[in-house]
Amino acid sequence: MGVQAVAAVVLVAGVTGGIWGVTRILPHGGADEPATCADGHSTLPAKRVSGAELCRALNRADLPALLGTPDEQARTADGDDGWMTLDGGTRMASPEATVTLESYSVKLSASEDRFSVSQGLDLLPKAQPREILGHPAVLYSDRTIALTLDSGKAGSGPGGVARSLLVARDEKEGGGSFEITLWRQDDVAPDDAALFRVAERVLPTVPGWKTG
Repeated sequence: MGVQAVAAVVLVAGVTGGIWGVTRILPHGGADEPATCADGHSTLPAKRVSGAELCRALNRADLPALLGTPDEQARTADGDDGWMTLDGGTRMASPEATVTLESYSVKLSASEDRFSVSQGLDLLPKAQPREILGHPAVLYSDRTIALTLDSGKAGSGPGGVARSLLVARDEKEGGGSFEITLWRQDDVAPDDAALFRVAERVLPTVPGWKTG
């Protein structure tokens, strides 16, 4: 019998620019020490939050406890200074970071556009209005796809649920947003309370978060 590898793929509705983003998390061998974020040189314009900064904000020592899995630790921690191309050819910075544990994966991304978070209520699947530390937010669900590789043969099937919070950078929705997405490595629905705990602790530490 061949060795089987499983990957969790989460399709997150990218309302900014109206595209779909894909994040794939492959199994990672257990390490004695938690994964750390690389200090790479940012390719984004000055004063824009980078993928490395998002990674450092997300990869907190207390992240496992916030997720309700205090005995776990970060297996992978990655940041990316990506770009997306909108209709018409406009390029927009799309930095993101992902931290994976044994039970959970968490993704943090940033947007610099003028998109109003409240517009997400009409554009995102089963969206619900929320508030994070006085900032307008939208809670919504998406599905993951389970990919398998067994004896060299690839396959796919339905995965579990991903839960996301799209949060305005300031209290008056003056432009720009952050998004935190949480999904489990199995097909069990993630804990919304854990998602909110992570958002409330992580977002105030991200460059560009505004208070007052």
